[in-house]
Amino acid sequence: MEGKIKLLKNLLSKENKIVITTHTNPDGDAIGSSLALFHLFKKMNFNVKVITPNQHPEFLDWVPGCEQLIVYEKNEQLAKKTINNSNLIFTLDFNDLNRSGKIVENIDLDRHKLVMIDHHQSPNDYASIMFSYPEFSSTCELIFNIAVNLGKKDLIDKEISTCLYLGIMTDTGSFQYNGVNGNTHHTLSFLLEKGIDHNRIYNNIYNSHNLSKLKILGCAIKNLSLIHNKKTSYTFLTKQELKQNQYKKGDSEGIVNYGLSLKNIHFTAIFIEDELEVSLIKISFRSKNEFPCDRFAKEFFSGGGHKNAAGGKFEGTMINAIKKFQSSLKIFKTN
Repeated sequence: MEGKIKLLKNLLSKENKIVITTHTNPDGDAIGSSLALFHLFKKMNFNVKVITPNQHPEFLDWVPGCEQLIVYEKNEQLAKKTINNSNLIFTLDFNDLNRSGKIVENIDLDRHKLVMIDHHQSPNDYASIMFSYPEFSSTCELIFNIAVNLGKKDLIDKEISTCLYLGIMTDTGSFQYNGVNGNTHHTLSFLLEKGIDHNRIYNNIYNSHNLSKLKILGCAIKNLSLIHNKKTSYTFLTKQELKQNQYKKGDSEGIVNYGLSLKNIHFTAIFIEDELEVSLIKISFRSKNEFPCDRFAKEFFSGGGHKNAAGGKFEGTMINAIKKFQSSLKIFKTN
């Protein structure tokens, strides 16, 4: 990382207009890392804006700085103007520019300098500086380490710490995934010492649901099936079920984990029909122990992610998506 930090310091020594962006359907790590870096750069007296491709879930509205986000799909003219006026773009929590939605159409690789900060595997080579470290639990933990290596640890205050804790907590399933290690807990210790209200952060994410979320959870549990000989569970949510229960963005967040909570289940998936697109099924995978979600997602469902948490997609009907899942399990080799 040392060589990349030197390159970053050189970039930051110039007069820049900075844009920070993240992936479509931004989650806790995407919003947390983006706003943490935003607050850090503001304290370093940089001209900086955050643009998200589309709206984040309502349960993230409380995050410090959320009111300053520019949402591309809601304010396309301002977003385009801001990107056009910038010369340095930080892409956070993704490593393929296509994951930034329509934002990618406004990025000029000849004019914009790009810095990737991400913890997913198999990055595309599009950035001038690539902080690509899959061994980190989250992009927020990586942001913390970059700030420390820049010599800016003293600028990390309660506000920034709140953003960072949010991302680490949500992207590790409340610190349960394999990516969590001693360094993660050292980082968490520092953030807690800044006086963050970790109980409030947890409650804002996990204990402030809409009634629609609980109804949709009920549908998912009702639709749950088991494949005992593969130690696997799966469930699904149809477009009709989402509509009937007044689905709101973020309502399906975390539901996939319920399938993994069952005894003797090591792998689970949830299939969700896209509300807007025809014949598109979005899929989330989770696993315990050694089952490689990322390889399964990449091999069969045009996806990827982490060993124990990944995503994919299927173009077609729900029935055919599930049939492919079942047949893929039979031929997939975990080693």
